[in-house]
Amino acid sequence: MQIIPISHPLSATVCVPGSKSLTNRALLIASLAKGTTRLTNALFSDDSRYFANALQTLGFDVRLDESNHEMTVTGLGGKIPANKAELFIGNAGTAARFLSAFLTLGNGEYILDGEPRMRERPIGDLVKSLTELGAKIEPLNLHPSSFTLHPSICPPVKITASGLPGGKTKIAGDISSQFLSALLMVAPYAKNPIEIELTTDLNSKPFVDMTISIMKDFDIEIERHGYSQFIIHPSFFFPHSSYSIESDASAASYFFAAPAICGGTVRVENISRKSVQGDIAFLNVLQQMGCVVTEVDNSITVNRPSSIVGLDIDMRDIPDTAQTLAVIAPFASSPTRIRGIASARVKETDRVHATCTELKRLGVQVDEYKDGMTIYPCQTFKPAIIQTYNDHRMVMAFSLIGLRVDGVTIENPSCVSKTFPNFFDVLETLR
Repeated sequence: MQIIPISHPLSATVCVPGSKSLTNRALLIASLAKGTTRLTNALFSDDSRYFANALQTLGFDVRLDESNHEMTVTGLGGKIPANKAELFIGNAGTAARFLSAFLTLGNGEYILDGEPRMRERPIGDLVKSLTELGAKIEPLNLHPSSFTLHPSICPPVKITASGLPGGKTKIAGDISSQFLSALLMVAPYAKNPIEIELTTDLNSKPFVDMTISIMKDFDIEIERHGYSQFIIHPSFFFPHSSYSIESDASAASYFFAAPAICGGTVRVENISRKSVQGDIAFLNVLQQMGCVVTEVDNSITVNRPSSIVGLDIDMRDIPDTAQTLAVIAPFASSPTRIRGIASARVKETDRVHATCTELKRLGVQVDEYKDGMTIYPCQTFKPAIIQTYNDHRMVMAFSLIGLRVDGVTIENPSCVSKTFPNFFDVLETLR
């Protein structure tokens, strides 16, 4: 798909879909609660469908009303109806991590598998932690004798469940915050209290804050000591007759970024800087570069009044927006250094290397590091076909460059269906 540049400063108002992160957390929690919960403004995308379909395969009553953006889930108080199931979760990382923990609460045998890339995305530290809590999980692509020593267990895995005993466990915080979020959400349904100690600093802290916030919405409080220790006692979630999902801050980041590249103003509706989603902090990044951000009536407007400057920034807490910053950076008046995103190398693709590679394809000078990159201002871009590695965020980020630069063609644009199926429809409204 060729992106046609926009020759004038932007003046647009857009809406983005519900949050993927909140939709999948709410699906899991609603299935644990005893009773029926209706999720409004829910995201209908590949990732959320894989999660909802997995719950249906497990025997839950999950009703999907895409036209009204609603999902209705009847939870069973921590019980899983099916005692045997094979679940395919595509390349949905949240589904893989959350379901791995969730299935340990069942009573039977479950197999969890996904696409080839999912078979390369490690969940070994989560498996180790669940095993310490009394779960039985076996990788199906490793010899059993090597599994306890193997640091990079990936799906497929087999969970032989008879409830989760509980106890004490340790987990790393620098691989994926989803490991900790998965443990936190299922912990109230363990047979005994669970105490989780982190062995490293925690990346993507706002996503754990989001998990704790939504658990509180469903009436469970967590005892914690900063981001180093969490204690969860046996309890249960209460269902909600109606629970509204915030608009997706990660999806909004592309439209917040557009005026930084093209000039002008874009307003994104139905989103607030008070959002529980960590990626709303991307607005602070844009302000540091020289953009003006204003909030009125549950909408946020970004304006670029003049030129923008590069910056040196640690993005470990908002790594999903690092690609968005990377495509703004060539239009800045000074270099941009992005740090702290080593965890992005085990996402849908190696996002650090992929981003550097495709910027270079466009003629941008880039230095690649283990945990990030430095991007230099670019005066002359080359026309290019952008390889997107079946990564939705590569597609959405690099499409923004095409709004300013002629000759940008995006390979495999349809993979935006993972989290933002109508991305290109919304992008067109910028015209």
